[in-house]
Amino acid sequence: MKRNKKTIKNVAFASLALGAILLFGSCKKGTEGTSPTTDSTALSASIAGAGITNAAAAATVYNVDVTGLRSDGGYAYKIAYPLTQTGDSNTAPTASSLALFENGVKLGPAHSVHQDIRDLGKGRYSHWGTSLIFSASDNTNPATNGRKYTFSFGGSDTTASTGGSGSGTGTGSGTTNSTGVDAGLVGYALVNGTTTGGKGGNSVTVTSISQLKSAVAGSSPKIIYVSGTITGAGDDLVYVGSNTSIIGKPGATLVGLSLFMETVNNIIVQDIRFKNYVYDAAVMVKYESTHIWVDHCEFSTDRTHGWDYWGKDISITRASDFCTISWCKFHDTNLSVLISGGIIGHEADKGKLHITLHHNYWYNVSEREPDMNYGSVHLFNNYHLDNNDYSIGARAGGNVRTDNEYFQNCAKPLSTNLAGDPPGYFSGVTTNVYANCGKNDITTPISTWVPAYSYKAALDVAANVPSIVTKGTGPRAIH
Repeated sequence: MKRNKKTIKNVAFASLALGAILLFGSCKKGTEGTSPTTDSTALSASIAGAGITNAAAAATVYNVDVTGLRSDGGYAYKIAYPLTQTGDSNTAPTASSLALFENGVKLGPAHSVHQDIRDLGKGRYSHWGTSLIFSASDNTNPATNGRKYTFSFGGSDTTASTGGSGSGTGTGSGTTNSTGVDAGLVGYALVNGTTTGGKGGNSVTVTSISQLKSAVAGSSPKIIYVSGTITGAGDDLVYVGSNTSIIGKPGATLVGLSLFMETVNNIIVQDIRFKNYVYDAAVMVKYESTHIWVDHCEFSTDRTHGWDYWGKDISITRASDFCTISWCKFHDTNLSVLISGGIIGHEADKGKLHITLHHNYWYNVSEREPDMNYGSVHLFNNYHLDNNDYSIGARAGGNVRTDNEYFQNCAKPLSTNLAGDPPGYFSGVTTNVYANCGKNDITTPISTWVPAYSYKAALDVAANVPSIVTKGTGPRAIH
């Protein structure tokens, strides 16, 4: 369903008064670039900076943290952390009360179509789900133009005046997002806490494996940018500490090494190309590690070697929990994603392994897209192409929910009948598209399980998935 634009009248005197107060506050001597104090209940840990309570306007103003601000294409930029309030959606396209300011001057139109923000910019913005996508007033980069960006909820003039043109794409049904918008962090990495990585920490750029190993160590917040190609011996392990963001600059590639996460939490890996990893998996999440987000990465190996030569792309095992894998590309390998490493002796995985995988692209992969034991795994809007064995496996009593997946030329899209292991359960199987595929091999009753978190605002129409996913997955040239 395309985003609607609304036209309203100009703001009233009270709205103008708030704008004037905000402008005065942003120019007050000694306050630029600082984080004023506020009531701790007004601001969660996922919002960077503190708020200023404006008694006259009865609104709290928050600083936009531009650390890790990401390009969303054209003039559009997206914050790297979730807001505490949910905004617009397909069913409520003007629900957000967020007002955005640049050096105290209100930007707009609000509720803008995301393609308009990219193509036209000039201060247009959208509070969509828990994401904020916006443009500077003069279409410069908000992370580097030296201006201060703030926002408030329920304050002045939060509905846009007329401006811009364009439309969304697709034919959503009111519970789907048919624009193909990358909605940022969604899913289990936001449950029972949040995932912010190294937000607020020092940043460093690394160009060698020794620099990378040193930079990711320890639990203090840190942002590591990977530049160029870093090559290991094939089975090199890089031990990643908690509260870490590992972000690839354009073309960043890790060859022959693996990121190892053991008993850690709050880690983000983005925009990295992984190639030819021998040890277990390119990204290993083990031993009760939690709140891991792998986003816009690419995984591939050289299939001229035998079935067991290369490691898997991602493994999430040993009672790890609350992870999201999004907008990644997996190709030219045999075993892709494993969730839980076994059945006998792995009973501690029961009640753990809450994993979300959405808007990922698998092609030329033999199996495990993913394979799961014991856990609760939610997949939506993933594209599975040319799979010659089973695509998604559910074992050992685990639950797998599929929403609007797209399978094409896949031998066996969904299976619970795997190597004599105890089966798991599937729900949502009728929401998927199966194009030129073999039959599902499901031996258990169809489940009604759905994850408890909200995801409908990020859900695309199944028929649109191939186009959206092939265009949007893998590393972005934005850092």
